[in-house]
Amino acid sequence: MRRFKVVVGMSALGALAVIGQLVTGGVAHAVPVIPVTPGPAPQSVTARPVCGPVVAGFARCHSDIVTIGANGVTPNGASPSGYNPPDLQSAYKLPSSTAGSGQTVAIVDAYDDPKAEADLGVYRSQFGLAACTTANGCFRKVNQSGGTKYPRANGGWAQEISLDLDMVSATCPNCHILLVEASSSSLTNLGTAVNEAAKLGATEISNSYGGGESSSDTSYDTSYYNHPGIAITVSSGDSGYGVQYPAASQYVTAVGGTTLNRASNTRGWSETAWSGAGSGCSAYDLQPTWQTSALSAQGSSGCSKRVVADVSAVADPNTGVSVYDSYSYQGMSGWLVFGGTSVASPIIASVYALAGNTVTYGSYPYSHTTSLFDVTSGSNGSCGGSYLCTAGPGYDGPTGMGTPNGAGAF
Repeated sequence: MRRFKVVVGMSALGALAVIGQLVTGGVAHAVPVIPVTPGPAPQSVTARPVCGPVVAGFARCHSDIVTIGANGVTPNGASPSGYNPPDLQSAYKLPSSTAGSGQTVAIVDAYDDPKAEADLGVYRSQFGLAACTTANGCFRKVNQSGGTKYPRANGGWAQEISLDLDMVSATCPNCHILLVEASSSSLTNLGTAVNEAAKLGATEISNSYGGGESSSDTSYDTSYYNHPGIAITVSSGDSGYGVQYPAASQYVTAVGGTTLNRASNTRGWSETAWSGAGSGCSAYDLQPTWQTSALSAQGSSGCSKRVVADVSAVADPNTGVSVYDSYSYQGMSGWLVFGGTSVASPIIASVYALAGNTVTYGSYPYSHTTSLFDVTSGSNGSCGGSYLCTAGPGYDGPTGMGTPNGAGAF
């Protein structure tokens, strides 16, 4: 298997697509390199997507695993080396120690992670978080029909599941967690799992996957993602400028990605748009009314349809997060480091949980911008310099309205 390098210092506008090979479920796929926008403290890591490209009607997970760290050491061992719960809580000023009780964050993924609960236990123990188990009622795992006959195991999606569970734990330690495993990565099965999560009482539902847009998307919207009162988050993608579904759904909060670095400022952190984050103008989904005014503030909307994203959080593999996964896949297990907007989606879902509000679709952050950090620099591709791919004051495609500054915007 060929691996590719994430190169910091490369312009996102001039990055060349380099093709590697990723084996997912026994099938070889070509996957593009992910260009990375430089942050205040440049690093260089080697990373690769966990899931390969998909055919129409299917989705891929949006996680990227670091195979060689900035210090040249493979993060594949006994200790965590990425951002951890205290880092994320500090960066986003979260009330994680006092909020979230009574909330259930659902994670929707494809296939089975047979070690999900055990690995979650290792992560939470490492960082002094209370146990979250089936026995104490905090954790529950079901299939897309709500039963306990799980789908077949898949190493790549198992890594995605571990990432999602750990990010909920890091952001909202007091939340209950519901893992719903779809039978496959088809949009119909994943959508069925979303419906099951809503049926089982989830207050937030995180979806870290996406695929190409199609004329079927508006039908999927009403069949699977229209759950008023439940915050549904979807990762925007990790292939740079361009729109994926279901992030394009008018019924979800589309979550973009940033590069997050420590800084000597009042906040203690700084962020730029991550060049791998997805964004842009949907070809099919209608523009929500709550998004129109934010786009008009840019002088010209430039898009009459749904624009991705709405908000964002850390996603750059160069500033990745620690994850524990013992289900070895492609030689990687133990403490790992991940990036991708798969990191950002469960973080944002969990911030919604910290806020504890009943929300309808993605409108709330647009009217509570004082509780967001505005990300004003960075790009994820070439779009003529417009806000669709270029971060700037106010709304922009790669980072939306910004990143959490406490839970007030959610």
